[in-house]
Amino acid sequence: MSTLLYSLGRWSYRHPWRVLVSWLLLLAVVGGTVGVGMATGFVKGTDNSFSIPGTEAQEGIALLDRTFPQASGTSAQLVVVAPDGERVDEAPVDGVIADAIADFDALDGVLAVTDPFDEMVDGLVSDDGRAAIVRLQFDGQATDVSAETKDALTAVADQTRAALPDGSQVAIGGDLFSTSVPALSLIEAVGVLIALFVLIVTFRSLAVAWFPLASALIGVALAIALIYVSTAFASISSTTPMLAIMLGLAVGIDYALFIVARHQDQVRTGVDPEESAARATGTAGSAVVFAGVTVLIALIGLGFAGIPFLTTMGIAAAVAVAIAVVVALTLTPALLGFAKGRVTGWPRPSRRASRRAAARAAKPARGFAERWVTAVTRRPVVTTLAVVIGLGVVAVPAASLHLALPNAGVQPPSSEARQAYDLTAEHFGPGSNGPLIMTGTIVTSTDPLGLMADLKAEIEKVPGVKEVALATPNETADTGLIQIVPETAPDDPATADLVRELRAQHDRLLDEYGVDLKVTGFTAVGIDISDRLGAALLPFGLFVVGLSLILLMIVFRSIWVPVKAAAGYLLSVAAAFGVVAAVFEWGWFADLLHVTRTGPVISFMPIILMGVLFGLAMDYEVFLVSRMREDFVHTRRARGGRAERATAIAAVRSGFTASARVVTAAAVIMFAVFAAFVPEGDSSIKPIALGLAVGIAVDAFLVRMTLVPAVMTLLGERAWWMPRWLDRVLPHFDIEGEAVERELALAHWPEDAGTTPLVGEDLAVRAAEVRDAGEVTLFSGVSFRVAHGGTLLVTSPDPRAARAFALMVGGRLAAGGATQVTGRLRVAGHLLPGRAAWVRAHVGVALLEGSPEPVRELRRALAGGTRLVVVDGLDSLTGADRDQAAALLRDAAVAVRERRGDAGSPLTVVATARRDGPALDLLADAHRPTVTPLALSAAPVVLPTPEPPSSAQVMS
Repeated sequence: MSTLLYSLGRWSYRHPWRVLVSWLLLLAVVGGTVGVGMATGFVKGTDNSFSIPGTEAQEGIALLDRTFPQASGTSAQLVVVAPDGERVDEAPVDGVIADAIADFDALDGVLAVTDPFDEMVDGLVSDDGRAAIVRLQFDGQATDVSAETKDALTAVADQTRAALPDGSQVAIGGDLFSTSVPALSLIEAVGVLIALFVLIVTFRSLAVAWFPLASALIGVALAIALIYVSTAFASISSTTPMLAIMLGLAVGIDYALFIVARHQDQVRTGVDPEESAARATGTAGSAVVFAGVTVLIALIGLGFAGIPFLTTMGIAAAVAVAIAVVVALTLTPALLGFAKGRVTGWPRPSRRASRRAAARAAKPARGFAERWVTAVTRRPVVTTLAVVIGLGVVAVPAASLHLALPNAGVQPPSSEARQAYDLTAEHFGPGSNGPLIMTGTIVTSTDPLGLMADLKAEIEKVPGVKEVALATPNETADTGLIQIVPETAPDDPATADLVRELRAQHDRLLDEYGVDLKVTGFTAVGIDISDRLGAALLPFGLFVVGLSLILLMIVFRSIWVPVKAAAGYLLSVAAAFGVVAAVFEWGWFADLLHVTRTGPVISFMPIILMGVLFGLAMDYEVFLVSRMREDFVHTRRARGGRAERATAIAAVRSGFTASARVVTAAAVIMFAVFAAFVPEGDSSIKPIALGLAVGIAVDAFLVRMTLVPAVMTLLGERAWWMPRWLDRVLPHFDIEGEAVERELALAHWPEDAGTTPLVGEDLAVRAAEVRDAGEVTLFSGVSFRVAHGGTLLVTSPDPRAARAFALMVGGRLAAGGATQVTGRLRVAGHLLPGRAAWVRAHVGVALLEGSPEPVRELRRALAGGTRLVVVDGLDSLTGADRDQAAALLRDAAVAVRERRGDAGSPLTVVATARRDGPALDLLADAHRPTVTPLALSAAPVVLPTPEPPSSAQVMS
């Protein structure tokens, strides 16, 4: 990965205009598609509908769709309040209401209008006669009602308001207006400006500071455009684009920041700008890829809840993060290519610099990061207890966190839907804003009206039911509908308890009345979604924590580092939940943060916060701890492999000091971007943004930069312990670009690399856990050098060693898992194992021994005009197979020579055999007279005689 990114960074640096124009052109094409799609109706836009298949509420809606369509769709209601001393059922107010009913009934899309004065309806006129509710029913969900119809509804409400006497109050609301579409405001721009300021301070350069911001903005714009294009094929909630903007901006800026910071540090030390851009993309870019992958997995894991709109939201946000990663890896080095060497930033004032230099000469000055980590690690037990206990206290309010879908009650007081909500709650009780519906088939009843009256009486006895506003069969008398007004608000936990109690009456009512009743309605759907999300939190949490343990074990080759990282993540999540509950449930700082109404937060806040914070927390863990590990490993090697406690503590301090500046800047930017969505943010986004802002601050500054150094100090050298068997099983991931550093160190090895396609030094292959013998060295200390067109004949009495050699040269065998490869090897100019992907694509490998069709195997390896072929078990061929193999090698050499116009044979052959005699004869027949012999020693551990191993066995 790191070597591929190294090449990508160099290419992007050399061709900045191509990269920039390509991204801008792609953005223009997708943006143009959105514009054309909106004009033609192909792009449908976002919606606010929520559904959850497989729940009782959704089944009830489906039943109403089939049998009671006038009650299955969304609804709205006009609330009219008469002036003091007047009644709504008396002139002139009743006449104005009658006119409004007639106007509503004439509108397209309105299925039914309920007259509050109808004798068959209860509860639509307040007890004191001052307020009335006109209910409207629509065909389909809220997203199916056109904007024209909504405008017409508002116009009728305005006419009604104008016709009523002074002192009257009129507002239109209901389910149709219960959710608002999030929109950006100038407050969000403040977060971007803060990010720009932090970047200027970090880089000491105005020009360089724009690079991460420009990269993130282009990525976000492309992601949002793609999300709107996808509305033509899927239903996208209106919260999704805002979430994608938050994440795309935050991670886009941070990912580019890591690359630019590494580049700037390297250029300041004298590295050539082009080489530095390539190195920064290969090293910091590898960490960016890992960080992005963790966020992607966590976001896609939102599908654990089994809720379609949440799964779609997670996928859309994951797309935004993926685009941010790709843009950072390509556009960032391209922008650095525009700047060339002008990235070092402003020099410090010479007088101040001279004074500091003199002070350093007298007494080396320590930066804040060094002083902080020294203080933290001097008393690690006290630091650990202080952080854990402190975050535990902050997390206490999380116990009172309640979840619900947003409704008009959380909208700003200036919203007419909020005014209708408040007027309804004031004059009819809070439950009138979220009526419940019970429905069921009554086709077997001989007295539908009597049955519905009996059911109404039964339901009114249930605690928590204020009244049954309507109990009626449909026109064909095969389905009954009961409209229930709870005593509590739709987002009150008591309403959820009422829904569960009504469902608990199902069996009794079925036995007594023979009706299979289902509880449904907008409020019941929201409660089911909240319950489903609450039930998904535990498995999702286990998935995230388990994933973090595995990923960090792969990166750091340690047991305790991942355990510590996962525990810190859980502390951050708990603290974020606690702050959100304190603000939105307890009302702390609610006015300061413009929280218009306290109460339950949006249902999918916890699961989204857990997923996003997981990825971001792993970012900081990787960037901090990987440097600690690097310093520890280097120091241990310098001391001859001794791992002392003092060495481990010194590595913690030096690693922290080296990476604290960039991590601090990244965390401040993340916090600023998320916090900017809190003051004026949409009611759905506000708790998510607050939770992410708090979670980032807590995780970066308290957990990663305080708790982590303290715990690492307590663990000492044991922090890097891992069982050998687990180390062999886990794959290797080059998180810090070690392959790039190795390539740079061996860039001039060997001196004649241009004429030597195959060279190796001190190579060794060890197989782990081979049968009952433990780790076995197949061969060691092997060195060779083969020129273009040459032939290397490798012989070994042990077929396992010969095959391992062949797979190693062909790029099919690398360190990790059950094998260990050491030494230096360059094949066709590419250093292994870093360039193994290129070698596998361009070097043919034929495993002849044990193959049922060895000639076909050889022909496949020679296909495509390869210039280097590896043949294992050459001496196993006999008779006609031997002759055909020699002919294939001859023809391949001629074909390559004719294609390239070389005078000699450009085909290089590596052959392995148990005996050199038959192999030499075959190579002579193939017109390969110059053969370099290489004998592999037998394995030093004697094992039971095995069968010839297959390639899969050797590789595993």
